[in-house]
Amino acid sequence: MTRLNLNDALCEALFASGLQRSDAPTAEILAEVISRTVRQFGVAGCASRMAQEFGDHPETAADRMRWVRQLIGDLLASPRPTVGKAGSSGHACAGGQRSRPET
Repeated sequence: MTRLNLNDALCEALFASGLQRSDAPTAEILAEVISRTVRQFGVAGCASRMAQEFGDHPETAADRMRWVRQLIGDLLASPRPTVGKAGSSGHACAGGQRSRPET
């Protein structure tokens, strides 16, 4: 998987997760949530859930993706080895127009 695709997959998994802003996640929590969500839905399933949310609730989805991109950017910039750290460019999800509404 290329660096850009890895970043996208991380964002899609986090987007598809049940994580909420109010959870105030740490790097360890983010890594666990991403791993659990990919195991549950698969990479393609995460992308599918994200696409569905953009179709159903585009404005809310965009807000969620901005938040997810910030979290992933912070995670990849952290000095500790966490999900996606190896070979990361420090740039979060491509596109920046994706998101999932908070429930």
